[in-house]
Amino acid sequence: MYLKAVHIIFVVTWFAGMFYMPRLFIYNTEAENRSTEEKKILHAQFALMMKRLWYGITVPSAALTIIFGPVVMFVDGWDKLLFAEAGRWLLIKIILVFLLYGYFFSLHCIFKQQQRGVFRYTSQQLRIWNEVATVFLVAIVLLAVVKQSISLVWGLVGLVLLIILLVLAIKIYKTLRSK
Repeated sequence: MYLKAVHIIFVVTWFAGMFYMPRLFIYNTEAENRSTEEKKILHAQFALMMKRLWYGITVPSAALTIIFGPVVMFVDGWDKLLFAEAGRWLLIKIILVFLLYGYFFSLHCIFKQQQRGVFRYTSQQLRIWNEVATVFLVAIVLLAVVKQSISLVWGLVGLVLLIILLVLAIKIYKTLRSK
């Protein structure tokens, strides 16, 4: 029980880092449009904030999540269900977690680029990329809570609708911001 609580705590702090880090990328990218002096000050501040968030919270939380996740799975006996019909939800969840780590590593690449002063993505592209963590969070939590009570088809339909809503929200925000 305590192991599961610790695992959930590190999942939450890991997601907190993955939610905030792209926001810092966006602000750092938008600082490129400022005067030379402002840009210099903002880039230095955002670089420091990103470094502290990434290495102080996000990376350690990701490491502890990947350690405690399998420990909880084996202690609770979920590993025995992994390839059984009743454990299909767990297999899908694990696949999503591996994809989430891919997203996490993509954030690391953007972080390293911005630390070097390389801005490959627009703030609009980063806003869209920022929402990927939300999609993973919803999918993984629903799988963990609802398990086999929801069909794969309805789960996918729900995720597609969520993605459409997020993209629409980003477009509406861009329209309002440009006015």
